[in-house]
This record gives sequence, structure tokens and C-alpha cells, in this order.
Amino acid sequence: MQIKIFSIPTYGGEELNREMNRFLRSQKVLQLDSELVNDGRSSYWSFCIKYIEGGSISNPGMSRPKVDYKKVLDEESYQRYKAYRDIRKKVATDEGVPAYLILTNEEMAELAQIKELTLEKASKIKGIGAKKIEKYVSFFIPKRQ
Repeated sequence: MQIKIFSIPTYGGEELNREMNRFLRSQKVLQLDSELVNDGRSSYWSFCIKYIEGGSISNPGMSRPKVDYKKVLDEESYQRYKAYRDIRKKVATDEGVPAYLILTNEEMAELAQIKELTLEKASKIKGIGAKKIEKYVSFFIPKRQ
């Protein structure tokens, strides 16, 4: 996650406003906070933008239909999938990133169908590359006693 600050004067800040709008269109924005600041001589808007670099927002009209994994997965796999969601949520909270960056629902559903999950088996799933294997997949593998 990245942070960018824009300060735009209330009068005459049109070009800075256009620059900020170009920036917003080119990034996946996670949070935007704004505040009107008056320092006694002038006033300006201050914008704090938290974003993921280069992650532009997809066209909402082009989004995929929701999948009901309870219907798609068998009962045993679905129970693993539910447990994986809880793990993903905790990891995402600890990392301060959106949950889908850890693993997508589709990737978790694929993992859930593997009865004895290993790093090697996880690496064969589309979308799970070396970085996700190294950084996240070990959280989903049960610890052996």
C-alpha cells in the first residue's frame, strides 16, 4: 500500500485538481481522506490517498458474477474454504492490505479442494506464483504434530 498527499488551493488549483483526478483514475484507491485547511493567509484542500500502485479499478459493468462456493464445492472442501477465509482475513488485517491480495476466492476454492495441501501442490494453481507461495500459502497449510 502506498500513500500520496495532494494539496490543492481553493482558488486557482484547477491544474492540480486535474493532476489528482488523473492519478485517481490510474490507481486502485483504498481510502481517501480530505480536509479543508486554512492557515490564516490562504486555504487549500489536503487529500491523503491510500492506494495500490498501478492497480486500476476495473469497469464495474465488466465484473464477474458472484460464485456461491457452498454450491460449487463438496462439503469437506467448503469447510476448508470457510477456514481459509478466516485465515485470509487475519493475514490481510495484519498486513494492512485487502484480502483479495492475499488469495482470491477462486484461488482459495482451488486450495480447498486439495485434501493434503503442500507448497508444491499450491504452486500448481493458476494465480498462485512464487511470491504468494513464499509470503502467504504457509498460513493455510495445517501444522503437523
